[in-house]
Order: sequence, then structure tokens, then C-alpha cells
Amino acid sequence: MISIPILIFKGKQIQTFSLLIFLLLINKNIHSQEMYNMPSGSHSRLSSFENLNGIHGKGSLTNKSAKGNPAESIKAGETKVLLNIGEAGMINRMWFTINNRSPSMLRSLRFRMYWDNQSKPAVDVPFGDFFCAALGVPVAFESDLFTNPQGRSFNCYIPMPFKNGAKVTLTNEGSEDLYLLFFDIDFTTYSRPPNDELYFHACWNRSIHPPLGKDFELLPAVKGKGRFLGVSVGVNVDSSYTKTWWGEGEVKIYLDGDSLHPTLNGTGTEDYIGTGWGMGKFTNKYQGCMIANDSTGQFAFYRFHIPDPVYFYQGCKVTIQEMGGGMYQQVQEIQEKKIPLILVTASDEKSFVKLLESPMSITDPSFPKGWINFYRVDDYSATAYFYLDRPVSNLPDLVSVNERIK
Repeated sequence: MISIPILIFKGKQIQTFSLLIFLLLINKNIHSQEMYNMPSGSHSRLSSFENLNGIHGKGSLTNKSAKGNPAESIKAGETKVLLNIGEAGMINRMWFTINNRSPSMLRSLRFRMYWDNQSKPAVDVPFGDFFCAALGVPVAFESDLFTNPQGRSFNCYIPMPFKNGAKVTLTNEGSEDLYLLFFDIDFTTYSRPPNDELYFHACWNRSIHPPLGKDFELLPAVKGKGRFLGVSVGVNVDSSYTKTWWGEGEVKIYLDGDSLHPTLNGTGTEDYIGTGWGMGKFTNKYQGCMIANDSTGQFAFYRFHIPDPVYFYQGCKVTIQEMGGGMYQQVQEIQEKKIPLILVTASDEKSFVKLLESPMSITDPSFPKGWINFYRVDDYSATAYFYLDRPVSNLPDLVSVNERIK
């Protein structure tokens, strides 16, 4: 037990203040130790076009050590290897900027990362989506894991350890050339490989026309031991449902053998990212919404499980219900137009009816005339980030570029 000396002066407010100052000092000291400790056998490296793979003493070899090769192009169909080393280490930071940041280019660029000389990538995602441009639209924001200071660059700060090798590639699967790609990959090499560190993984999924009532898989079922880090999600709302709210879907996290019912179950889409009663634009360290456009029906948001870790030992799957809500008159009009929907709940000031357990027709005189939740179909896409105890996962490869940019 730590003995905490507290100066009591003019009541309990100063006592609380002294405790807060003490805890802040402890926190500052912990972070200072991390910054001034130098791990034995570690070396700082940076891979860029000026020095691919960060070879010792081999930077700035062109143009008499001036700005000789800061960027390169990637022609349609071409792959650039941005890092390829065969030793133990840790990727600490990545920065990119490109001259064409259109939605089609950000979805056409295929970003892959391989660990420990494996032939299957642990990360296989559209470039823009990986960096939280979930709808192919880069927006200035700052979070704990990703940043885009002015809407023109892509930064990642997720630590990515590896035991005996790392490879990072970018492939242009689109129909037009990308003329300017700039990048830095900052990493550390170690004399000894890490012991029990997990491998970083990321996957991308999209569902344009799913069966009505089927949950969208933010993270398809992955096998192994690890940690779910979080997700970046994009939604193109189907205008057939008029101006009703699309985001009533609950996020469900299935852990270690869960089948029909999850262990972790949220209460709604905007609730999952820490806001409520709808979703507007905001960005915080662990959750945010970069795009909230009712006119175009587009929403892009993220949630990172950093202070609230999600561990699993056998496997994990994360889903979100494609569910919305609206007032009685709105929903009745949509149903009359035969737009696909399934009524889920209905409520007013006096009642709350679970319609899947107690079915009622919306034309029934006793049907509550207030808020109605209902299954609907929208266009969801998501990048899921997770750690795993192995360098490859059971998840499939990225879908074709046509399906990504459709």
C-alpha cells in the first residue's frame, strides 16, 4: 500500500486537490521513465524513398545529399515495397501523403503488411480505410491511434512488433496512375526478438445489399488469442428510408465460443462511440465521428478499445445490427411503399412493445403511436484492428477493387 501525505487546509477540497496533484506527478514520472530508458540492443530506423529499409548510413545518396528522391509514383497495377527487413523489431509510426486523395484512389490502393516472412498478409485493407477515411474522404482529425492534421496526410501510431521480419507493400489496383507518394515508416530493431508480444492485424469488410435482419460483421470470426483494438466504420444510408434515423443497431462482441448470444452487448450505434440521441461530428482520443451528413446520408465514425480492453482466448467476432428508427407516421409511410423493413419495437409514453416476441400490425388500433425501431438495409463498410498470437489469421483476402469502389 502507498502512503499518501495530504495537506489538509480549509476543508476537503484541498485534500482532494492534493491527491490529484500527487497522482498527476506519479503519472508524469511513469511516462518520463519510458522516455529516458534506453532498451539494450535497440536501433532507430526509418524507411522512406530516400533510404528504403532504413539501412545504417545510407540515407540521402542521390542529388549530392540534397532532396533527391522524396517521392515516387505508383502506376496502375504496380506494387511498391515500402519496407522489407529480416530481423526482430517494432513499427512505431507511419506517415503517408499522396497527391490524389479521391475516394476511388483511396479504395483502389491496397495496403498490406506481413510478419515473420509469411506469404499471407496480416493487414490487407484499402489504404484510405486503414487510416480512418472510412468513406474514401480524408478529414482532419486526431485520435489516440490515427491522425490527419489537415486532411492531407495519414498517420498511424499503433505499435506493431515482429520477431524476425516485416514487409509493407502498397499496390495500385485502380485504372489510373498515382503520381506522388511520400511516406515514412519509423521502426526499431532489436538484438533479441520479443517474447510474448502479439501481432497486429487489420481487415476490411463491406456489405451493400445484405439480407434484411442480418447483422453486419465489423470483424468476421477470427480464431486465436488476442485483443480487439477497435473499428473504423463508414455508412452510406439508403435514401428509401427517407429521413428516419439509421443508427439504432447494437454492437455485439462474441468471445471464446459465443454462438447465438454475445458476451458484450451495447445499446445503439451512437452509444457505442460515446455520444447519444443521434450522431454529429466530433473527434476524441478513443471515439469520434468525422462525417455526419444528413443531406448525403453519409456517416464515418471510429471507436478504439484502449482504456477498455477486449481480450479473447479462443476467438472473437464483432457485429452491428442494421437497424434504424422513426416516428409512427414515418414508418407507416415507408411500409406502405413496400420498402424492406422488419418492425422490432414500438413505444409511446405508456408502453414498450417487443414486436419480435409479440407481433402486431402497425395498423392495429392498440399499436403504440410513438417511436418505432426496425431492421433496414444500408451500405456498411468497416476496418477492424486487432492483435493476434500468430502472424497470420484465418480471415480471407481483401475483395476485388470493383467491389471496394462500387
